Amino acid sequence: MKKDLLQASIEPLLEYFNGLIPLNEIENQLVIESFQPRLYRNRQYVLQEGDICTKFNFVVRGCLRMYKIDDKGNAHIIQFTTENGWLTDLGSFHGQKVSKLNIDALEDTMVLQISYDNLIALYKQAPKFDRIFRVLIENSFILLQERLLQNISSTAEERYLSFMHMYSHLSNRLPQTQIAAFLGITPEFLSRIRNNRSKPKA
Repeated sequence: MKKDLLQASIEPLLEYFNGLIPLNEIENQLVIESFQPRLYRNRQYVLQEGDICTKFNFVVRGCLRMYKIDDKGNAHIIQFTTENGWLTDLGSFHGQKVSKLNIDALEDTMVLQISYDNLIALYKQAPKFDRIFRVLIENSFILLQERLLQNISSTAEERYLSFMHMYSHLSNRLPQTQIAAFLGITPEFLSRIRNNRSKPKA
């Protein structure tokens, strides 16, 4: 059953890698051997604060969110990841230290996971993957840097427009509370922004 599941889900990952740097037959087989499929049900944790992040996740279908809970119990969403995207707590994963973040599924979500040890082994067996994952990590850093700059220099409406540009495919998949938590505003304020933008201009 697990083998059938892997065969059914591995193709998007192989296409993703080959779209970056073409892989040979041996390297394709290494991917098949190194990644394991995992289905997370809606609201199921992929990572909980206080645990060490041991997996790098590629989303085949569904949606994951990474977030932090503050002292008042409010969720501050750092990132959403959907089909053909990657998500992990990079600091915890690469440092093998306790995470301060949570990752959970906002829908039933199929992922392909590689462990820290298997990723290091993959680098040694095929250096091409070292380059691939360096690009992935660099892109992740750039996105987080841009998000930080937005949070300190953009208005709520500007952040909303940026969200709609980057995550337009999620606007109807996510409840308003999740979008508001990502933008750092209340759901009520998000409703006002949407209503104002939907009004015909004079």
